[in-house]
Amino acid sequence: MPLPAWRTHRFDLSQGLDVTDVAILAVANNPDLKVMRDQLGIARAQSFAAGLLPDPQIAIGRDFLTHKQVGFTSAYNYGISEDVSSLLTRSMRKAAARSQADQVNLDLLWAEWQTIAQARLLFNQVVSLRAQQKQLTAEQTALASVDGYVRKALQQGNLTDDSASAGLNAYADASKRLSDCMVQLHQAEHDLRLLLGLAPDVPLQLVGEPFHVSPTPEQVQAALASLSQRRPDLLALQAGYKAQEASLRAAIRAQFPALNVGVDRQRDTSDIVTNGFTLGVTLPLFDRNRGNIAIETATRQQLKDDYDNRVLTTRSDIQQLLADLDTLAAQRDRLESQAMRLDQARHAAEAAWQQGLLDWPTYLSIRGNALGADMDVIAARDQQSQQAIALETLLGDTDLQPSSVATTQP
Repeated sequence: MPLPAWRTHRFDLSQGLDVTDVAILAVANNPDLKVMRDQLGIARAQSFAAGLLPDPQIAIGRDFLTHKQVGFTSAYNYGISEDVSSLLTRSMRKAAARSQADQVNLDLLWAEWQTIAQARLLFNQVVSLRAQQKQLTAEQTALASVDGYVRKALQQGNLTDDSASAGLNAYADASKRLSDCMVQLHQAEHDLRLLLGLAPDVPLQLVGEPFHVSPTPEQVQAALASLSQRRPDLLALQAGYKAQEASLRAAIRAQFPALNVGVDRQRDTSDIVTNGFTLGVTLPLFDRNRGNIAIETATRQQLKDDYDNRVLTTRSDIQQLLADLDTLAAQRDRLESQAMRLDQARHAAEAAWQQGLLDWPTYLSIRGNALGADMDVIAARDQQSQQAIALETLLGDTDLQPSSVATTQP
């Protein structure tokens, strides 16, 4: 688990899934994360391959006489050689490959963070839609009696079509909103099952409240100060920059003449045996690896600019989220107070309607206002939770700092 606190969390499906259980299951069972873990295995294998020494080359040759002649014999030659120039860049290749493996590992950790955020968002969406479904179902049931009353009055000629339209539309509108809510709920449950790697028919017994955080300004500043040492995506960019530095050093060293050294033994047709050596050198007259050096230099600059832009964007996004959370918290308090007052009015209106003390248009108006307030509260709670999830993802957690990973900033 990417969060150390989760390693001691009691995971019990019989008690239902809270927001932490959903995030844990997503990290452990998400199909896309499984593929990324396979890619990490490939990167580690490539890191191992980069440190292997080049194999020496053996050359063997033999020349046979076309006709036997006195004093002459068949000739042969054999030797062994090694590409020395590849040894000069071996340490840089190993360093680049190790940093690239670190980058893949950190990209995986960042993908886990993103999966956690997505699991929390989908948990929140399902819980909110189920709350809306409950409200709309209750509203549809309550309006069924009004709908029946209006239809009966219309059939008896006590109401005209114009005056009855408001009562008929109220029930139809509640039914449509309930159907739309059910469609959205089915989609959200489908997305959550897919994220968790569950079969389509697995029931989702979600319990508890949606995810929410309210960091203090001091906590935010402390998190921002150590952001570049904790955020996996920033650490991944640092590892990528470090790998590019090693690749650039390798390209610079590769501009020197390529050297191939070997020893050999030969015998000519006159039976004279000689021992010697071979030395192959590439003359750096035209190429001198200048093209690769330019490419590696430009790539390093691109990585640095990408890192700087990511840090700047993150800090701006965090400030915006903090401002939004303050606004949403105040808005939610107002909406909850308004919804509570309208809920009381709805209960009083329902009792008066059943006793025949209130006309149905007024009753429908009060119910509509109360339902709208309830929907607004659910939407505000959902939006506040979404912003909190985004803030937590951007700020990260101090317990999430990876171990044994270089944190050299570009």
